[in-house]
Amino acid sequence: MVQRTISFVLQKLARLILLLAAIIIISFALASASPIDPIQAYVGADMMRVGPEQRQLIAEHWGLDRPAAERFLQWASSLLHGDLGTSMMYRVPVADVIRERFASSLALMSFSWVLSGLLGFVSGIAAAMNQGKWLDRFIKWYCYTLASTPTFWMGLLLLMVFAVWLGWLPIGLGTPIGVTDEQVTLFDRIRHMILPAMTLSIVGIAPIALHTRQKLIDVLASDYMLFARARGERGFLLLRRHGLRNIALPAVSLHFASFSELFGGAVLAEQVFSYPGLGQATVEAGLRGDVPLLLGIVLFSALFVFIGNLAADALYKLVDPRLRERRVS
Repeated sequence: MVQRTISFVLQKLARLILLLAAIIIISFALASASPIDPIQAYVGADMMRVGPEQRQLIAEHWGLDRPAAERFLQWASSLLHGDLGTSMMYRVPVADVIRERFASSLALMSFSWVLSGLLGFVSGIAAAMNQGKWLDRFIKWYCYTLASTPTFWMGLLLLMVFAVWLGWLPIGLGTPIGVTDEQVTLFDRIRHMILPAMTLSIVGIAPIALHTRQKLIDVLASDYMLFARARGERGFLLLRRHGLRNIALPAVSLHFASFSELFGGAVLAEQVFSYPGLGQATVEAGLRGDVPLLLGIVLFSALFVFIGNLAADALYKLVDPRLRERRVS
């Protein structure tokens, strides 16, 4: 058993190393081929006041005057020593920027991830238990509509309705304007997080609900379900005893696999609401040619998604005991 566990961990670790290496090389190549001039993006509006000598000094300071291969090897060497480099935009270590921005993004993604999972799972069960009825048709229509709805469009719609027309919630940002961090309360942060979290949750319900609905329909049509009905089991009792465990495993798998989609949706949602999270920092780093920050965020997001999938593998054993027996045998 211990040997199997060690082999499993080593296999996952080898996959992680190969994945990160491939992502780093591809991301650096794409960033180097970008048409954005990093010096011009670095200087910004004062570009006309900067002469050739100053441009050369800036390029030498950030290593932009050296070949791309040399810059990559230097960055990779620093990475092996635990240094992600310094952000050209914020003039602080990349690790500090990621740590600060990820705290805001984590709260946003966690709330929307849990909410979309619960609502999607319950909606899928309700649709399957009422197959062919008006509730099932309504849930399917709702899910098919949202499945083709872009995240940014949903964010703009919620912004117009709840922030502009009704005025119930703030238009954007993570905290009120003109207020210091000491004066910002937890209630203020929650109010500013509601609309972007709703955007991610509403869009994320569709795949979970549709997948759960179809899986439960297949389970309800199985032989052991017919036998359970013949014994007099009905309604929620039938679902709890014979259905939940069979549909929970695919739902958990699909929901944890949506980590990458959740992060991608957070990038768009944070841009719409100007929410100061990791997604907004990713867009800014790409548009302003901040290669160290962009590579650091890409590396961190890949690790984040990998950990989510690894957590799903661990939860499989808790949900389905057959996997534990297979491991033991």
